[in-house]
Amino acid sequence: MRPLSAAEMLSVWERGQARAPAERALALLAAACPEETADALAGLPVGRRDARLMVLREWTFGPRLASVAVCPACGDRLEIGAGVADLLVPVEEAPPDRLEVEVGGHRLALRLPDSRDLMALAGAGDLPALRRRLLGRCLLAVSRQGEPETDPLPDDFPDNLPDAVVGAAAARLAAADPQADVRLSLGCPACGHSWLAVFDIVTFFWREIETWAVRTLREVHTLATAYGWREVDSLALSPWRRQIYLQMVGG
Repeated sequence: MRPLSAAEMLSVWERGQARAPAERALALLAAACPEETADALAGLPVGRRDARLMVLREWTFGPRLASVAVCPACGDRLEIGAGVADLLVPVEEAPPDRLEVEVGGHRLALRLPDSRDLMALAGAGDLPALRRRLLGRCLLAVSRQGEPETDPLPDDFPDNLPDAVVGAAAARLAAADPQADVRLSLGCPACGHSWLAVFDIVTFFWREIETWAVRTLREVHTLATAYGWREVDSLALSPWRRQIYLQMVGG
């Protein structure tokens, strides 16, 4: 993996405008990881994918992340600051090909979800329904009281599983790929309410890219108007040199 140039970042941003978050994530990684195939990147477990995006984000915008959260109790806004290193979950071993969980007489064999699963489930149902559908995509085998279930499993098979089984399977997947579900512990100074907020690196990074892209295109326009430079010429400048030229244009 390598850092992206300004021109490459703008190209990914432009192509990703009408895409779902998982597609945007893969577009960023495809540009940053030209040595890997699209299938290999799409097959990365979600947490491993997100860990790479965290590193790419640090290379692009630095090690600190800043955002704003709204307290769900009183509606007050609070600033959030964190380091990329604080949000990266250390993982040394390769992701497992097969996970097993046994609860309530059911024994499930699972694989970790990847970007293809997220794209297949985009916009489909509420959270409980999505969790069951995701489980259905990740099921490799199921047995009950030692007897294998029907093979192949019907598409609606997870709908018939007890909630306890679905919950245990979801917990097993989360434990095996913790970077896929990062939560920030927040406290509101105004009312004292505490809660856990989900941190989604894909949404966060893309929002930063969008802000940067619009600002950069405005700078390119200013320099083209003043000097007649092509976009590629302006983007080839370092950010520092570009700002010096912009200051001179502004007088």
